[in-house]
Amino acid sequence: MSELLVWPGLAASAWVVAALAVLAGTMLQRLAGQGFGMIAAPMVAMVAPEFVPATLLLVGIAVGLSSTAVDLRLVERADLPAGFAGRAAGAVLAALVAQRLAGDPALVAWVVGGTVYLGIALSLLGVRVAISRLSLFGAGVTAGLMGTLTAVGAPPMALLYQYHEARRSAAMQNVFFFWGMTVSILALAWQGLVGLTDLVLALSLLPMVALGVALAGLVARGDPLGQGRARMRPVALGLAALAATALIVTRAI
Repeated sequence: MSELLVWPGLAASAWVVAALAVLAGTMLQRLAGQGFGMIAAPMVAMVAPEFVPATLLLVGIAVGLSSTAVDLRLVERADLPAGFAGRAAGAVLAALVAQRLAGDPALVAWVVGGTVYLGIALSLLGVRVAISRLSLFGAGVTAGLMGTLTAVGAPPMALLYQYHEARRSAAMQNVFFFWGMTVSILALAWQGLVGLTDLVLALSLLPMVALGVALAGLVARGDPLGQGRARMRPVALGLAALAATALIVTRAI
């Protein structure tokens, strides 16, 4: 018996995996300011590598917008110009080489998996980086390169804001996340790497974004000081590591 398809070439089971990945990633992104790409990218690449990164970037715009709107008053606007400029520059550079990934599932697996591992390493670093125009621009460029190629772009900014108060840290990371998803998808579209199928699949996953934001809101209301969010971090990193390892084992080895 042939497997049920929700779109030509996309099995229903693959869509379910993608939907669960988006749900989990949305909740983490809303609560902690990072986690969407690190969870969702390896899981989606495992079942439908052709939809990484464009589909996840499109979904990420909705995730970032909904998450940013909640804590917009906590955003430090003076930090935005340098970080925004860096992220845009990184996205343009990445788009120029992204064509090489298209149509090569094994290469996608190595790049996405390796980027997740790099993101975990950055998240675990205990160094304190002073926030300045230079560090914001540098983190933005790095995030733009990582995010445009793999949809995993949050860790560089997370490194800068990891010692800020939990809600303010999440607010800053979410606003950079939203901007990053937007400029990355525009950069890929400029290179002709965003198609109708990406848009259709992204639209089909939007209800999972809404559900993830709603569930995260319930968690946040029960944790006004953000103490529980810190406890989620090792769990999120562990899940990301498992997903990245499974992706490499199943798709690249």
